[in-house]
Amino acid sequence: MNFDLENHRPLREIVYEELKRRIMTGKITPHTRMMEVDLAEDMGVSRTPVREAIRKLEKEGLVTIEPRKGAYASDISTEDMVNVLTVREELEALAAGIAASRITGEQISRMEHLTDLYAQAIEANDTAAIIDYDEQFHQAIVSVTDNRTLIQFVSNLQELVLRFRYLYYEDFSRYRNMPEEHHHIIDALKSGDEKRASEVVREHIHSLKSFVSGIGTNA
Repeated sequence: MNFDLENHRPLREIVYEELKRRIMTGKITPHTRMMEVDLAEDMGVSRTPVREAIRKLEKEGLVTIEPRKGAYASDISTEDMVNVLTVREELEALAAGIAASRITGEQISRMEHLTDLYAQAIEANDTAAIIDYDEQFHQAIVSVTDNRTLIQFVSNLQELVLRFRYLYYEDFSRYRNMPEEHHHIIDALKSGDEKRASEVVREHIHSLKSFVSGIGTNA
């Protein structure tokens, strides 16, 4: 790794973010042993920032440390993800209801632009871009609430879903339906109807939850 461009930031933060990125995108798969020596050599750093990063990732549930066995990338199952989406469904429905009463034309335009970019990414089969634009779209809704607690909770849940997508989403059929569903959400937000906006977002995430349940059934 080249840290020259980021030397104004603590090394431990850079190492933490890099290891987290590898876990979240599936480059480090569940149950992989997190060997400090190997990771430090690969990243061109000492073992200390790697050790600190692993401990921080353990607190976030991305790494499991077992006594006398070492650290491993944590597992993530369809059952875990269904549970995450159950909570996300309620929180994002709440956020959409709040957003419908205060969203601006500029914010609507940004969501429409993100949806267009999402559709283009689907046509290009660009998985990383698809996931990124989808997350940005949902973050845009929640950010309208200006509720820091709600924003943080949803952000944490989105990270867990992000990792699951990289590991298990091999079927693009779900992605292809997303732009249309996002347009339905935008229309509901435009209407200013809080109840309608909440219901549309709840249905959207419930559909995703059903898709994830199907992955578990077919596994």
